[in-house]
Amino acid sequence: MQQHPDSYTATLALEPTEPVGKAAGGTASTLGRWIAAARPKTLLLAATPVVGGIALGVADTGRLAPLVALTTLAAALAIQIGTNLHNDAADFERGTDTPERVGPPRATAQGWFSARQVRTAAHLTFGLAFLLGLFLVARGGWPIFTIGVASLVSGYAYTSGPRPIAYGPFGEVYVLAFFGLASVAGSYYLQTLTLNWPALLLGLALGLPAAAVLLLNNYRDLETDRAAGRRTLCQVVGRPQARVLYALLLLLPPVLVLGAGLPGATWLGLGALPLALVLIARLYRGARGAALNTMLGQTGLYQALLTLLLIGGFALGGRT
Repeated sequence: MQQHPDSYTATLALEPTEPVGKAAGGTASTLGRWIAAARPKTLLLAATPVVGGIALGVADTGRLAPLVALTTLAAALAIQIGTNLHNDAADFERGTDTPERVGPPRATAQGWFSARQVRTAAHLTFGLAFLLGLFLVARGGWPIFTIGVASLVSGYAYTSGPRPIAYGPFGEVYVLAFFGLASVAGSYYLQTLTLNWPALLLGLALGLPAAAVLLLNNYRDLETDRAAGRRTLCQVVGRPQARVLYALLLLLPPVLVLGAGLPGATWLGLGALPLALVLIARLYRGARGAALNTMLGQTGLYQALLTLLLIGGFALGGRT
């Protein structure tokens, strides 16, 4: 099980930029708006590290536990959707989602649903994740229970409580821990019932581009976040240093996996570097506003591309 913070994944900029489902009062309109509120395009980032952990487990053991794999993925997606919904309501109530915000529309701010409705939907989705987690705990025991509880708690804590994680400078560390290490290591453990350093290093490698998505989100929203009382890492270091950090977050993962002791031809991961270089160049050339929305989605795709290349390397077998 894992949790994926919404504040960055919600800004993948792959969602529609206009209200969804314009048929007045129709069922399709309501359903379409709930789907948009869940932000389905963000789910790639939720699924990628889980798939990476499962694939490494299969590569190491030669076996797949299919029901466990599907349940792990479903639980991760449920936590992601629940976090998206909870963040939607919480940011609206805190006054973060102002008209000046450049990112995709939020359901509560658009008036599609009340904050209470969106929060109730978040609770129900977290409840589904909890039920799925019970099966995973039966498989993996206390380590999975610990990860699952931490995931659910952090889903609420990201934008709630007296010190929301999203409003401070440690969001990227949080993303790296949950979006990378916990997601990959937990998925790997559920397949193999063991844990090793290669799995942890893969989690680190996949978590770095996830952290880059959050950094880029906060880079885009620097002014509106400051007005809302957020003190993100981007605000602490400034945009010039944030560009350097973004570059490192994208360039390190393919290099890291080369020395991680992963099975197969891990050098295939270097094939993701051209996309990283393109994205870094765009940021250094001064991308702002809507252009950063596109880059957010492409940064998520970079993580997925890296994972697919590594899975291809696993399939080749052997050790590098």
